[in-house]
Amino acid sequence: MAKKAIAKKTEVAPQEKTIETIVKEAPVVKQPAKPSWEIKDRLYTLKNGMSPLVFTIASRHSARKPLLWFDESTGEQKELKYATNQNSPLVEEQKGQATLGRIVFRDGVLAVPKEKQNLQKLLSIYHPLKDKVYEEYNPVQESVNELDYINLEIEALMMARDLDIDQAEAIMRVEQGDKVDSLSSSELKRDLLIFAKRNPGLFIELANDENVELRNIGIKATSMGIIQLSSDQRTFTYGETKRKLMTVPFDEHPYSALAAYFKTDDGMEVYKNIMKRL
Repeated sequence: MAKKAIAKKTEVAPQEKTIETIVKEAPVVKQPAKPSWEIKDRLYTLKNGMSPLVFTIASRHSARKPLLWFDESTGEQKELKYATNQNSPLVEEQKGQATLGRIVFRDGVLAVPKEKQNLQKLLSIYHPLKDKVYEEYNPVQESVNELDYINLEIEALMMARDLDIDQAEAIMRVEQGDKVDSLSSSELKRDLLIFAKRNPGLFIELANDENVELRNIGIKATSMGIIQLSSDQRTFTYGETKRKLMTVPFDEHPYSALAAYFKTDDGMEVYKNIMKRL
């Protein structure tokens, strides 16, 4: 019977890779996509609800009002200028005679049509006052902010609805002072709900502040003569005995200091006596 021929393995010397082979075998690194600039009409508004009839911001660099943009890729400061006949707000990219334009907000608003790309890019990308003095209107972000505010308002109104009358009085005393003493329970609840709706953030902060009720007790005790506050608002004393209770620390609100005092061992006894007399 004929034997099968066994194939011999032939060792081949490793071939040196050419530059073309190395380039082909190298993994492809995807470069991050640069954010695209959308050509559209844009709206800019002054921040913090400002709405003067006319408000002008710098449109060119000067020694008195610098208008520069820092280019992180080159580490250089670049001069800016809004020229109506140029395509770029960067002075180094402008050619020929430049016609200077003004940047004016009217009633707190500046609408820039898509045809003025140089002004849009100056305001949206380069101008140092962006997000400090003015901001670009973003309807998506505005809707998110509005939704957050509505949720905060709902939370505040629900908290206001469930507060007992003593807590309601303590919070409204911060807002209205001694006026709360003349309000009925229903009027107090009504004013509390209005306050929660108009300023939900502050309301929630006061509702969660454990010192608000203690301050309210201190104010009521003072108005009833149980304790007295000196004319310079530096010292609390017992109304009848004139015994000194505490000295108000410098630059601190007297009733905030009294609330903190009520939490001490000595102050706790005073607080208990006051509550009995109230």
